[in-house]
Amino acid sequence: MSTPLNALKRTAASACVGFRTISVTSACNKCFWTPGSGWLVRSPCMAVASLLLGGCHLAVLSPAGPIGEAERTILLDALTIMLAIVVPTLLATLAFAWWFRASNTHARRLPTWAYSGRVELIVWSIPTLVVFFLGGVAWIGAHELDPARPLDSSAKPLEIQVVSLDWKWLFIYPEQGIGSVNRLVVPAGVPLHFRITSASVFNVFFVPRLGSEIYSMYGMTTQLNLQADRPGIYNGLSAHFSGDGFSDMSFDVQAVTREQFSAWTSVVSTSGPELDDAAYRGLLRQSQNVRPYTYRTVQRGLFDDIVTQKLPAGEGPPTEN
Repeated sequence: MSTPLNALKRTAASACVGFRTISVTSACNKCFWTPGSGWLVRSPCMAVASLLLGGCHLAVLSPAGPIGEAERTILLDALTIMLAIVVPTLLATLAFAWWFRASNTHARRLPTWAYSGRVELIVWSIPTLVVFFLGGVAWIGAHELDPARPLDSSAKPLEIQVVSLDWKWLFIYPEQGIGSVNRLVVPAGVPLHFRITSASVFNVFFVPRLGSEIYSMYGMTTQLNLQADRPGIYNGLSAHFSGDGFSDMSFDVQAVTREQFSAWTSVVSTSGPELDDAAYRGLLRQSQNVRPYTYRTVQRGLFDDIVTQKLPAGEGPPTEN
């Protein structure tokens, strides 16, 4: 069942750019919501809520792949450009307030002053340059980081098909013929080419430390190219509200060595259920807090059948009249 606490947890996660906020949300369990009593507002918890960002690991500022690294550079460049106008403005405000204080008899006051060409030049030229440089950064970055653009690498990309369901993620490895739910295992240092769709409502696939988020839409396919530069576990999530189970619609990306990935695919292909039409129809049933598991085989062409709507759609969140 969805509660305001679940919504709060998801809001906190989104504010933290998708990173774990267990310590923050656990602290709020005692002060925001209790069964039968509704919302309880207490000043300590409000202080915690106001400092959510301070308790989060800022994922986009700690990238683990080339796309995330490039996006961090864009953020820092944009911040620097904007500070070029923010810092002088703040300093000038303090300087004017001090110089034109009532006790300063040396301050020159011009009550009839109306226009200065030099002042107008400064007032308009600096913001114009800021907009020009910010636009340039955004324009160049938008083309260089096009989600569908393959990464520059000598390694062959790993093909992964992603389906967002209610409320879980299905990952299909077409070349290996296996599947996984709510866990994505990938080799580090290898480009990842994702084809993404939705079996239900509109959703967003996002692994903050690896880079760009992208939409998953029913009856459509989007593409995304990412890479994990080093082994580790990276949190992935749904970045778009999609119903009651949205708050727990997350998954782990486990980046391992190439040898470990080969060993994992071998183990998966020898155990677990098969993913065919009947098993997929079972996956369409709404479920929450689904523990990760794998499929030893996946029916060939299943992803394309989902995209082309040969298979039924999920229920989606209930609508209220």
